[in-house]
Amino acid sequence: MSLSDLSRAELTALHAQQTAAYDELVAKGLKLDLTRGKPAPAQLDLSNELLTLPGAGTYADAAGVDCRNYGGLQGLTEIREIFAPLLNVPVAQLVAGDNASLAIMHDTLVFSLLQGTVGSTQPWFASALTDGPVKFICPVPGYDRHFALCEQFGIEMLPVPLGDHGPDLDAVAELVADPAVKGIWVVPTYANPNGAVYTEEVTRALLELETAAPDFRIFWDNAYAVHHLTDTETPALDILGMAAAAGHPDRVFLFASTSKVTFAGSGVSFFASSPANVAWYLGNLGKRTIGPDKVNHLRHALYLKSADGVRALMRRHRALIAPKFEQVLAILTDRLGDLAAAHWTTPEGGYFISLDVADGTATRVVALAKQAGIAMTGAGAAFPYGRDPRDRNIRIAPTFPSAADVATAIDGLATCVLLAATEQLLAA
Repeated sequence: MSLSDLSRAELTALHAQQTAAYDELVAKGLKLDLTRGKPAPAQLDLSNELLTLPGAGTYADAAGVDCRNYGGLQGLTEIREIFAPLLNVPVAQLVAGDNASLAIMHDTLVFSLLQGTVGSTQPWFASALTDGPVKFICPVPGYDRHFALCEQFGIEMLPVPLGDHGPDLDAVAELVADPAVKGIWVVPTYANPNGAVYTEEVTRALLELETAAPDFRIFWDNAYAVHHLTDTETPALDILGMAAAAGHPDRVFLFASTSKVTFAGSGVSFFASSPANVAWYLGNLGKRTIGPDKVNHLRHALYLKSADGVRALMRRHRALIAPKFEQVLAILTDRLGDLAAAHWTTPEGGYFISLDVADGTATRVVALAKQAGIAMTGAGAAFPYGRDPRDRNIRIAPTFPSAADVATAIDGLATCVLLAATEQLLAA
């Protein structure tokens, strides 16, 4: 039986019950934070060997180059050899950078806006004079930091629905007929926040699209390529090979990092693309830096050793966080399932669960949770400009808190969901 099937008397009784539960929740004086998808301390401890360079006294790479010195703009070959098979890209087309892939996304956008990219007839900002403001397609729900980059640079965002296997292709095809549409954000594996995994069919369709902008780019953010939560370890697609086969070899900019593999603040980021795009990127990057932190590259290469070393480490991560995801799903099912009071995803990887509550109540739910000492990512954060037209989506990030705190927070969140829903129905 769903909430909408309840009589007014039954709704009133449920509302009273949830109000009492909420008052008890507030009285506990909780201080819990589920706002960001951060690794827990126990996960960071897995890589503490990085705090001392594995193989003490080593500071040269396999070719004998001193990693302490300038140079090596493309990054250490050894770390690129480890991650190339994991990302399914050629080593020669992979660039290793500093700790944040977000910084590479930022730079790539800025380079494109100010200089144009391979295939551009002019810088993207200049094209705005004839084609209108630069626009990006944003599958939703999506990653708030992608949207923040667009907003920072005045790029107009065009939301399209994101399903389990990729975005609404008809909507995307209609939008790319506009020459001002220069790109689309994609998190292809275990998308943030709904866990979508782009299929080969959907990906091929995106690569084969005829776009009005000859320099249209897919910003392929493979942030969770190795972050599996089940025995099914979805491999990365050969996106660069597929792009070349589709006749658009320069269409894809690929990004990734070790942020949730080793140390979130001291990892290695990656960029991959066609040979022409890599040359373009390094040509621009060389004006900003003489080279990345190769000592950190060496540290990671010596610690991880191989692609299989990364896979083994990620299974240790999974052992720590998968039970937290299972806990969230069990509590949501127990508290909300029988009443069909919300819908949520069951991801096979990544760092998030996407929760859809009753339309028009997400903002109220988050406010109630905050008042009870449970900090959630803001309602609408997974949509451009922070505006969820149905005001229903809430992102759950269960990795950082302890298992006990996750249980307390999600049980409290469920109380807030029911309280907001019954308030709305009784007010109707």
